[in-house]
Amino acid sequence: MTGITNLGFPRIGRKRELKRAVERHWRGEADAAQLQAVARELRLRHWRLQREAGVATPPSNDFSLYDQVLDAAFGVDAIPERYRALADADPLAGYFALARGHQQDGIDLHALEMTKWFDTNYHYLVPELQAGQRFALRDDKPVREYLEAKAEGIETRPVLLGPVTLLWLSKTVDGSDRFALLDALLPVYAELLARLQAAGAAWVQIDEPALVLDLDPAVRAAYSRAYAALAEGARPKLLLTTYFGPLDDNLALAASLPVDGLHVDLVRGREQLDAVLGALPAGRVLSLGLVDGRNIWRTRLDDALVLARYAISARGDDPVWLAPSCSLLHVPVDLAGETSLDDELRSWLAFARQKLDELRLLAEALADPDAAEPALARARDAIAARRASPRVRRPEVAARVAALDASAARRSASYAARRVAQDALRPLPLWPTTTIGSFPQTLEVREARAAHKSGKLSQADYDAFIAEQIAHCVRVQEELDLDVLVHGEFERNDMVEYFGEQLDGFAFTKNGWVQSYGSRCVKPPVIYGDVARPAPMTVRWSQYAQSLTSRPMKGMLTGPVTVLQWSFVRDDQSRADTCRQIALALRDEVTDLEAAGIGVIQIDEPALREGLPLRRADWAGYLDWAVESFRISASGVADTTQIHTHMCYSEFNDIIEAVAAMDADVISIETSRSRMELLEAFVRFRYPNGIGPGVYDIHSPRVPDVEEMTALLRRAAESIPVAQLWVNPDCGLKTRGWPETRAALAALVAAARTLRAQAQRSQAEPVAAVTA
Repeated sequence: MTGITNLGFPRIGRKRELKRAVERHWRGEADAAQLQAVARELRLRHWRLQREAGVATPPSNDFSLYDQVLDAAFGVDAIPERYRALADADPLAGYFALARGHQQDGIDLHALEMTKWFDTNYHYLVPELQAGQRFALRDDKPVREYLEAKAEGIETRPVLLGPVTLLWLSKTVDGSDRFALLDALLPVYAELLARLQAAGAAWVQIDEPALVLDLDPAVRAAYSRAYAALAEGARPKLLLTTYFGPLDDNLALAASLPVDGLHVDLVRGREQLDAVLGALPAGRVLSLGLVDGRNIWRTRLDDALVLARYAISARGDDPVWLAPSCSLLHVPVDLAGETSLDDELRSWLAFARQKLDELRLLAEALADPDAAEPALARARDAIAARRASPRVRRPEVAARVAALDASAARRSASYAARRVAQDALRPLPLWPTTTIGSFPQTLEVREARAAHKSGKLSQADYDAFIAEQIAHCVRVQEELDLDVLVHGEFERNDMVEYFGEQLDGFAFTKNGWVQSYGSRCVKPPVIYGDVARPAPMTVRWSQYAQSLTSRPMKGMLTGPVTVLQWSFVRDDQSRADTCRQIALALRDEVTDLEAAGIGVIQIDEPALREGLPLRRADWAGYLDWAVESFRISASGVADTTQIHTHMCYSEFNDIIEAVAAMDADVISIETSRSRMELLEAFVRFRYPNGIGPGVYDIHSPRVPDVEEMTALLRRAAESIPVAQLWVNPDCGLKTRGWPETRAALAALVAAARTLRAQAQRSQAEPVAAVTA
């Protein structure tokens, strides 16, 4: 028996309806009931869409108002004590406080730490646990949403984040073993599964993506213990879902667990199929991840059919399901709205809805090959046309990559020598202050951009508007007394899309939105061909901003790895080669900025860590070309030009040697949510270059005061020499408003001044003692 299934659907809506509803609620313009009404309408729309596409039992509980990991933690009452009073009084307010902080009515709460979901560009909230943690079924959201669909005549398969992966993704605030909490957590899962069975659910999808990671014996034992316990009680059938890579050495473990079906990723782990077929016991459902849930290219259906037929033949009478490799959360909703794409490029693509259509065609081809052949032929022709298209390959780009040698990725002097040259040319005080790049993208800015894009605002008027915004931003920074300024990036729609629009080899969608975190959505560019820079991209506005001030002005660029990682990347050549092409284009931009008088240039690489392969054995190869690509982009300048980089929430212990090998003069990192914990990797490594640990969480609307920032900086100075430290927010200020931005940056500058004054006093005291 062969059917098609789905593991998860994008929740934001084709036109970002969820984003708008959530943000209206945050602004006080919609109450909880109005927000939940929009959420319910989206769930019903998506269930019906999936049913129309041939998915008999679509997933439920894959929907979230903010984040699925936060939902799981909230549901099992893994709520840190500081949030509990608010969560008890107003569960929705407590939920959002965990996600983004809360600062009103005398309550001041920081948000939970946030980091990347495996190696994707999706961010999840990190649950906080501690020894002796108690769990309880606080929220039966999976049951409610199952019954919601059932009331509409739609049978769904509820999705749960598995207990072992939930603990894997969590942190303990006291340093205790998080897996020691498994026995306390399992009864809550057992209770939830029993409720789902009582509600009528036949199957539950239990996601355990941690099974594709390197696991130590204790975690493997936790898996065996967990699923043995869950097998004992009343429960629906369980589909154990793995994705983002092959099971490899965890296959025997996964196949041994007492579940009723196993999903495997055959996009990233095609080579595992034979081993899976040999290991999976008879009677189990095998779900094949044949369609890429993380990219937007058409599936090579002939190849997928070979795998499906082979698996069906090997499994005999046991059911085989056809599925995406993972949840479709990571791709846009529907290609049908992309009328602005040219027909050729559009024919190469498949969004979430089209991926379900591909699965249906695969099922039809298995059932009746002759009837499906015309549709298969059209798909085959589209793949062949893409391969042969002259717009994909540019010989001069390939030649430039082939000509690269070691000197292209090396600065001419060591960091120590560069530091002396930079300090002589550009003296800065201790604790120099700066920001990460962007300033508030107000409604006025967004409306002007939209008006210009639609032709309602002329180029001259739009340019005048941008110039005015930049001048205002420079004045504000001078009034705040920041040391190194930025131009504010008002002309930029997105830190990757803006550059892709000016590079050859990129294409852009109109509604190709995907969720990055919470209500933050991005529209990744599509890299379809060889990348080249036809003209300067940022020089004009950076040079204009520098003309307005005598203070150093940073030129702002997005690094090659981040452009790669935050795009939908071509799959017809290695990612390393595509990254080198981007690096060479950015190298040209860096040298043009330097020639235009910009002596401080920031090349952001927030995605460097997220691109790290999930298996340690694959790290070295990736880091070699990723670091090389950054250095290619940065190494064409003089010693006096100061190169900065920025990285978002990352586990730096994994990559600290690579971070050092990037050889940026200054790195800024997000550390405020972790209360400077992320600095530990830099301390242990004795990181030698400049470092700006973020002291202001820009993902939260709360405004920290001077004392809070000063305390964080003192904590940083306990382990990092003061001469290396910079003072900056965690990330760009694009999503914040001007009032909170001014208040937070004023506190940031005041904190730096406080610490400078203390440093001056401590230096003066020994001199005074000697004189006396």
